Amino acid sequence: MKKIFKISTLMVSVLMLSSCSDLFDNPLIKTNPNAVGASSISQSSLLSGALLGVGKSYEDTDNRIAIMWSGQMAGSNRQHLALSQYIVSSSTFNWADYYAVVGNFKIVEQKSDEIGDTWTKGIAQVGEVMIMIKVASLWGDAPFAEAGDIVAFPTPKYEDQKTLYSELLSTLDEAIANMSAPTGSLPADADFIFDGDLDKWIAAANTMKARLYLHLQDYPNAIASAQKGIKSAEGDALMPHGGSQANDANMNWSFFVNTRAGDTNFSDPGAVMPGLMAANDFKRNAKTDESALYNHFFQVGLIVDKALDANVNDDGYFASTASQALFTFYENQLILAEALARSGSTADAITALNSVRQTLKTGYICGRTISDDNLDFGIKYDDYAAGDFPTATSLIYEIVLTKYIVSLGQFESLVDVRRLEVAQPIVKLPVTPIVSTPSGDIPGRFIIPLAEVNANPNAPAVLDQFTKLPIFQ
Repeated sequence: MKKIFKISTLMVSVLMLSSCSDLFDNPLIKTNPNAVGASSISQSSLLSGALLGVGKSYEDTDNRIAIMWSGQMAGSNRQHLALSQYIVSSSTFNWADYYAVVGNFKIVEQKSDEIGDTWTKGIAQVGEVMIMIKVASLWGDAPFAEAGDIVAFPTPKYEDQKTLYSELLSTLDEAIANMSAPTGSLPADADFIFDGDLDKWIAAANTMKARLYLHLQDYPNAIASAQKGIKSAEGDALMPHGGSQANDANMNWSFFVNTRAGDTNFSDPGAVMPGLMAANDFKRNAKTDESALYNHFFQVGLIVDKALDANVNDDGYFASTASQALFTFYENQLILAEALARSGSTADAITALNSVRQTLKTGYICGRTISDDNLDFGIKYDDYAAGDFPTATSLIYEIVLTKYIVSLGQFESLVDVRRLEVAQPIVKLPVTPIVSTPSGDIPGRFIIPLAEVNANPNAPAVLDQFTKLPIFQ
């Protein structure tokens, strides 16, 4: 009886396991009839959602970490005090949102191919690179060719940083070709950045190429790309905001006012940019007075010992309705100026620099004009001449300092600080560690996220934040 009982028990167990297996093979279990699939979402809706993801990625916590490490802002309390002191680990970072956006852009591209729409495909390709420029320039090695398709590539391979840059440049070339002889059309409300204006998208793509080439110290190609890039402030690629909390408000405003009030400021130690602007009472030289811009950027608050806080007022740089810069005329012209100066074309470099100063003189920055109240503090950007720069390095320093200032709140500021340590001739901004570090320097990279390390066997060995990226070694 015992033997029969044991056999019966075993048979029941096998049947139960078999039944469970069959149960979970049932398509009714594996399929959610209420799930929204890519096939049920329109091409234009997917594009709008992905572009929204781009905007979020340019205003998120990673962006704030970058601007703190670059010396543009200081952490003063709670998590951001630790982050500003370079206390991070692999669990600090998470790029899942970035790759979700990349995946959505790739679906748009696939849908575009199916209907022969190169118009929309080109915009989607540019959007894809907008995300990957951040990943490539802050993390280094990362997936790209196999990224965004978890079904086909659940563990995507990594491209080394230099290969990744090459692939991004090739993607931009393909995007420009697709938009230069477009087929198809784009609904007017699908593209809230340029309203489907392909000329503006092509110019922005060339500015993106210029940024990548500048990172690589390929100055001839940086010059050639910038000369085809954003030609005026009207061509700025900006993330628009409407001012509604938890809806379309500027995420920096939400951070400074609601979610983390008092966690950061623009005072020493750590924030070097206000000091650079305020040198000699805002007059960096006889031809420059940045008092208006200073007051547009900052206000003396009462949150943290009367620290210098972000100007979140309606007329401020961090207002709830203020647009966030993605790629701008200022960046394009300052890339052009720096690449020309490093190539020995001093006169042309000064011309490019002056084009920025002439626009700054109007009070324009990031989609809006500085208010009259702030303009009253003083604004002066007279044209420079060759005699204002006794050496090539003095010209380059003025160019990179101007870029550092007008790029407030952008992760590119950290990339520039690291890039300038190796670009020849070396012209460094005065950004130093605010705490003692193992390398005696500010961090050189972001760390590969822990979730990626655990899930993807192709992830490289985790390097700490003080290991410099390959292109900046």
